[in-house]
Amino acid sequence: MQEIRTVQSGLAFIVIGMGLKIAIFPLHRWLPGAYAFAPSSISAFLAGTSTKVAIYVLLRFLFSVYSTNFIFEINTLEYIIMPLAVLGMFVGSAVAIYQANLKRLLAFSSVAQVGYMLLGISLITVDGVTATMAHMFNHAITKGALFLAVGAIIYRIGSPLVRDMEGIGKQMPWTSAAIVIGGLALIVGPVTAGCISKFQLLFAAFEKGWWLVSMLIVASSLLAVIYVWRTVETLYLKPIPAGRTTREAPLSLLLPTWVLVIATIYFGIFPGDVLSISETAARSLLEGGYLGEATIIGEVGR
Repeated sequence: MQEIRTVQSGLAFIVIGMGLKIAIFPLHRWLPGAYAFAPSSISAFLAGTSTKVAIYVLLRFLFSVYSTNFIFEINTLEYIIMPLAVLGMFVGSAVAIYQANLKRLLAFSSVAQVGYMLLGISLITVDGVTATMAHMFNHAITKGALFLAVGAIIYRIGSPLVRDMEGIGKQMPWTSAAIVIGGLALIVGPVTAGCISKFQLLFAAFEKGWWLVSMLIVASSLLAVIYVWRTVETLYLKPIPAGRTTREAPLSLLLPTWVLVIATIYFGIFPGDVLSISETAARSLLEGGYLGEATIIGEVGR
């Protein structure tokens, strides 16, 4: 009994520690400031790697070090991780709507996207973990493109505030188009990578019979429409302030941005490789394939 309690305590500390790195709600308070005040290139790097690596580490602990049976028995994912993931999806998107700083808006959007990834894990099915793996990759390239595009705008106008970007779509068309495409990926826009992984998550929830969770996924995605439209409206529909003359970003900034934008579109049209690799990884995790036979710490003391 003492050994089992030790194992359970160890899992609790691991989940909390990795939850901080992942920025799971409500342990996300560090992320908006870090993303908003870092240089845009660093924000793009953090958005594409930091939380994703932490989610992968958590996956390895949950399904390789511990056992799937043990995770089922203590209900950590269903009764702790899943509610926090859903809260993160809604709180992150709701707070993003009211942000004046575009980088902070994208940061809170990342909190919501982390919620989707954790929700896939909490299903404890191959389809659910496949959705998580695919969304990790898709969100990395999408959010990387968005932060680089915002950095290009800041480079020209010197401000990350949304109100200072009025009419910039007419003066920086390529940069603004990158933001629009990235925004579409966040709201399940067609032919974008984000659409594929979100639909995979919906399919996984349907397959498990969690209709309420499926509706929550759709509802939280609709919240994203609000802050994406607010940004697009500012870029294209607001008049250009008098006296502001802004040129398009230099090629050195546009090139890496559009490499990620094109990747977002490409993997939205041809998602086969990403989904196939994600499914293989998911099966390996859930079936203990990485270690031949999983190291089943959850069996200690039985």
